[in-house]
Amino acid sequence: MPSTPRGPRGLHVASVRLAAVLAAVGRSREFIRQTLGDWQVPDQIDIAEVVVSELVTNAVKGTRTSTRTRTSSTDAAAECEDIGVQLRAMDTELYVEVWDAGDGSPVIPEQTLDAEGGRGLFLVEALSRRWGVYRPVVGGKIVWSELALAEPVKLPSLIEELPVHDPGGHGPVVGSRLEPVDIALVQRVLDGLRHLPDLWLAG
Repeated sequence: MPSTPRGPRGLHVASVRLAAVLAAVGRSREFIRQTLGDWQVPDQIDIAEVVVSELVTNAVKGTRTSTRTRTSSTDAAAECEDIGVQLRAMDTELYVEVWDAGDGSPVIPEQTLDAEGGRGLFLVEALSRRWGVYRPVVGGKIVWSELALAEPVKLPSLIEELPVHDPGGHGPVVGSRLEPVDIALVQRVLDGLRHLPDLWLAG
């Protein structure tokens, strides 16, 4: 009997833009806790917090490196000193995504007992179904991690506006214009939507 198409159970997206400073790690964890709590899918909060901590730490370092090494670059992404953190939920898939202006390729270094660092991506790989790097047309990179939800988000589909967090302030302030980080995260969502028809078919 032929399969019949069914609609998706709901796409949920929430994003935040943060200044590329060390305080962004704590802010990103707050964003994870708040968003997944609002979505009523608490089963992955702890793991998602660990993953976002590692990705944001690397993003802050990548942004600082990009800022130090740029000279007369006209690349809009290279001029951005913010990072972006995004959560996407679709069915039982949860994506933690972090954008930064750096153009490097993150790799997992060889793990040795006397290694002083480099365990962040090793931990991300261990906790994730999959992880990888996405190159948006606006520049920079999005490092993403896919986690599994015990059950889909039950709330109506939701795509939140991108706010701007000032790590020294007291909450989000809605940005007045799109930065490269905003455009990159939106592009990631749109590219994900292009694959939805394949996911709507029931077996």
